Order: sequence, then C-alpha cells, then structure tokens
Amino acid sequence: MNINDLKTITQLEQFLTGTQPIDFMVASGQVDIYLDIQRTLVKFRYPSLDKRSKGVVMRFLIKITGYSRQQITRLIKQYRDTGKIERQQRPYQGFERIYTAEDIRLLASLDERHDTLSGPATKKLCERAFTIFKQAPYQRLAGISVAHLYNLRKSKCYLRQRFTFEKTRPKVALIGERKKPRTNGEPGFIRIDTVHQGDQDKQKGVYHINAVDEVTQFEVICTVERISELYLLPAIEQLLDCFPFVIKGFHSDNGSEYINYKVAALLSKLLIEFTKSRSRQSNDNALVESKNGSVIRKLFGYAHIPQQWASLINEFNRNTLFPYINYHRPCYFPKIITDSKGKVKKIYPYEGMMTPYDKLKSIENAKNYLKPDITFEILDKIALSQNDDQAAEQLQKERSQLFKTINERDLKSG
Repeated sequence: MNINDLKTITQLEQFLTGTQPIDFMVASGQVDIYLDIQRTLVKFRYPSLDKRSKGVVMRFLIKITGYSRQQITRLIKQYRDTGKIERQQRPYQGFERIYTAEDIRLLASLDERHDTLSGPATKKLCERAFTIFKQAPYQRLAGISVAHLYNLRKSKCYLRQRFTFEKTRPKVALIGERKKPRTNGEPGFIRIDTVHQGDQDKQKGVYHINAVDEVTQFEVICTVERISELYLLPAIEQLLDCFPFVIKGFHSDNGSEYINYKVAALLSKLLIEFTKSRSRQSNDNALVESKNGSVIRKLFGYAHIPQQWASLINEFNRNTLFPYINYHRPCYFPKIITDSKGKVKKIYPYEGMMTPYDKLKSIENAKNYLKPDITFEILDKIALSQNDDQAAEQLQKERSQLFKTINERDLKSG
C-alpha cells in the first residue's frame, strides 16, 4: 500500500503501530514537506476532527516528517489561521554598522603607537585628535564609548593588524656544562631526576629526588615536600652523603630545580662536576628515568600523596628502601661490543646481572673510590645482615605500614 492510500484514521493508527505495510518517500525539500503536511491536513479535514483523531494525525505527521511535536504544532496552527502552510523567512534585524574597517585599522594604529593604553585613555586620544588637532579620520572614533572600544579591539580586523609573531629568545643559563659525563668505568658519576607524586584538588603531592650512579647503579631516593631551595638543597646533601663512594659528577636534565646558582654553588663547594643534558639528546638522562619507572612508580604508584607525608616517606627510603635496592635487588649491566663494521652496541647478558653493591666490589681497586670513613667490612655487614627474601619481606611490610598510616590519618583529617 502506498502512503497516499491512507484515507481513514484507523489506517493511520495501524501505520503508527506497525501493522499496516506502507511504502512512502520522504520529501527532499522543506517546501515539499510543508505541502505534504498541508495535503494531509486537508485530506483528513483536521479542524473538524475530535481530539483523539487530531492526536493520531499529529503523531503520523511527526513520524513521516521527522519534525518535533512543537514544530508540527506551529505548522498546524498556521494552517488553521491562514488555510495554508508556507515557509516564513524571518527578516534579519541587525544593528546598523557605525564603525568601518578603516576606523578599526585606525584604532589599531593608534594602539600600536601608544602601546595599547586603557579604554578611557584611548577614547580621550581619539577626542583630542578630532577636536584639538582637527584630524578628520578620527571623527567617528571621537564619539565611541569605552565599552564598544574594547569590542573593536576583539574584532578580526583589529587582531589581524595587531598580531605580531616573534621567535622565543632563548635564555642562556651559564650553569653546568652541556655534555655527557665520561666515567671511564669509575663510580661516583650520578644521574639525578625528580618524580612528582600527583596533584589532587589543585594540591601538589610529594616530590621524589632520584639519584643513580651510572657505573654501579647505586640508587638513593629522597622525598621532599616541595622542590624549592629550602627543601631541595638539604635533600641533595643527604643523597650525596648516602653514597658509599666519593661523588665526582652530578648530571641532571634542564629543570630549574637543579639549574640554579644555589645548587651550582653547593656542587662547586664539594668539587663535583656539574653537567646537564644536551639538546636533542633524549637518552642523556635515560638511566635515572628508567629507574623512575622500575623503582619509584612500582613502589609508590601514581596516586596523589599529600606533601605532609614527605618526611615519613623519606625515613622509609633511608631505612628500608636504600638497603634493599642496593644490596639485594639485582640489575642488568651493559656490555659494550664492537661488530666487524666498527659499530658499537650494548648488550645485557644474564651472566652480568648483579646487585649494585656487588658491581661496586667487582671494580678494580674499588676500595680506592670509597669515602674515607667507609670500608668494605662495614658495607659487608649491611649486605649480609639479611638475605634477599628477608629484605624484600621487610620492604613489603614497611611499605604496607607506611600507606596504612597515610590512609588512616588522611581519613581522620578528612
């Protein structure tokens, strides 16, 4: 059955319930749709129908046109008032434009000459230009309101004239030397980086200062509330003191927490070479960045930890984490080989895996690199006081207690 064969309200109801098979085609244009609606209303004598039948016709029109109920209601009202349905084009009623593109460009030139003064000051300049100095182009701008002056400053014509592009001028910081440290197989050249423990509700979390020796992979982590000088300098002094060997080099990325004169003065006082990552050399600090993920993120995760717990976490780092990762946690160490074509390549053989402490002891004349008050007898007592399983169990126990304390006190304070 074709849609034109629907001639009774009952057939319309069957169509709406899906029991009446119908072939129909939706009109392509708005005018055609309006004509179809009008024909339907005429066919079923819409004004003379009862309330229930009118509802059926309305649902039918909504179904075949896709229009909303409100729009069909408006079109039916137009039909009842005028006897026909026509597209009514709403006339455009806008404000007459007073200020031309030339006026806007004149304003832009004025602002450029006077370094964009406030709105009232600019309005006064326009008034003076026209009334005192008889500059005719300012005639319309002389009567502009301050509010509309700001509107003109936001216009595309104004912005096209005022926008200027200037390359960023690099600021040279004469702190540290951009180079890759040359260790020559000696311990004491550390790589350092900062790991932030998340934000929450615009509140910063704690910061982990991670330092790793390039040759032995000895690692020291200090946790601070902030990375300002008040907290960072004592943390750097603490981590330098934790290494059992003499520190000769300090390498960081280009973050301002390290590239500053306070840190440079501290390192200079301790006779430590200060180097920083080179541009376009993403692997310069790769060792410590890999430890950020494999150690810090693995232990502390990514969740926000409030800054007030920095001292408690730092105590855990010093008493539990430091002995475990340096005396009981094996690491891969690279072996450099050169192929027949002279290409240098690093491999990581299983046979070369050992703890950072074992790596330190394996270095030739290793005792010569230790600090004056440190001996291998002292370090052996620390390394052998626990086996690897006991150290790992203690780490898990202390970490669980740490987070339990943090969570319980946070719940009480919340």
